[in-house]
Amino acid sequence: MTEVVVCLAFNSKKAHLVVLSIEIYAFVEVNEATMSASSLAAEAVWKDIESTRSVTDDQLSILHFLFGKNFERATRIVDQRGVKRISGEPSGRFVFQVMGESQRKEEYFCFAENYCACYSFFYDIVNRGEQLCCKHQLAARLALSLGVFIEVKVSDEQLAVLLSKL
Repeated sequence: MTEVVVCLAFNSKKAHLVVLSIEIYAFVEVNEATMSASSLAAEAVWKDIESTRSVTDDQLSILHFLFGKNFERATRIVDQRGVKRISGEPSGRFVFQVMGESQRKEEYFCFAENYCACYSFFYDIVNRGEQLCCKHQLAARLALSLGVFIEVKVSDEQLAVLLSKL
């Protein structure tokens, strides 16, 4: 297991996070009130994955440490090509449609960083605050970072109708 050192420094209401590992160095600056240290560490790893469009064993270990079983489940969803990005044209705005793992194979609409229509999002994240995000959000973020989602193009009007039903 890779040793990860996380250092936080606060000044003028900004948090600076440095994540160091054998192959990872990332620096993120955000408002300290908006993210926890875990969220900052995850964001640094996501940005590094996005920049290379690949993921290392060290990055997988860090994300697994931060998100646990939800991350394992998310990787299965991505491996099964269960993430669609529905993009409106011409605006380029998008929402993800992510398949569930149950036998019913339900699909959930989500925004990778702040919303999912699944029960777990409302129960574990919103109500209980026990998780940072659900497996569908993680699958969407991983697929986006790696560029391995299924792209579905619709008109902006069609996207608006779809979103109005959430």
